[in-house]
Amino acid sequence: MTDVPEQPLAFSRVRFVLARTSHPGNIGSAARAIRTMGFRRLSLVAPAEYPHMDAHKMAAGADDVLEAAERFDSLREAVAECSLVLGATARLRGVALQELNPRMAARRALDAAGQGREVALVFGNEQSGLSNDEIKLCHAAVHIPSDPGYSSLNLAQAVQVVAYELRMVQLEGSPQRQGNADPPSTAAELEGFFEHLAITLHDIDFHKGRSERTIMQRLRRFFLRAAPDQRELRVLRGILADVQRSAGLARRK
Repeated sequence: MTDVPEQPLAFSRVRFVLARTSHPGNIGSAARAIRTMGFRRLSLVAPAEYPHMDAHKMAAGADDVLEAAERFDSLREAVAECSLVLGATARLRGVALQELNPRMAARRALDAAGQGREVALVFGNEQSGLSNDEIKLCHAAVHIPSDPGYSSLNLAQAVQVVAYELRMVQLEGSPQRQGNADPPSTAAELEGFFEHLAITLHDIDFHKGRSERTIMQRLRRFFLRAAPDQRELRVLRGILADVQRSAGLARRK
């Protein structure tokens, strides 16, 4: 029996998330792609068909990845415990996000994983990619700079490119672990904060006819870029709670 090489610790904190995959064969091909680069964590969000024999055929032996794959009903659930979410997308349709090439994304992902953080690399549906609502859950976008005249990468190819870049960054040298007494905020905690922020802005009539959607998009981008840790997020939510109490008192006078 052949021993399975030990997976680098940082790799164990990185998951590849496939959202709303149309064809089960692409799930298998993606599993093969990440397994060849040393990754084993695959998450599936509302796949059209799975389990399916085509997935196992295309996995070409990466059955351990398929068997351990987690399934979720929504991307929000799939990335809830992650503190860094990077979404692969060909274009940003009206959602302002920092854009990274695959090498930059790989460095950022392994840097975060090296700090003990959970990382998600998200890939959308084969035909439509990530929806705007899914992109909003991401801290940054990953764009593969393919030939503009023929930029047709299939799902497994995109997964392979990103997985390869992660492996190259790991082989070049382990990321430096940075000391931080407070754990980073998870995606679920950030979403709770954004909901609290939206309610508070409404309570104090902040918008005054301005576009609530545009303001919240800009604030989301700001806080995702700032990446507050859990203690900082508790302070921010405490401020929001005090603002809400003050607004309530003012209304009763």
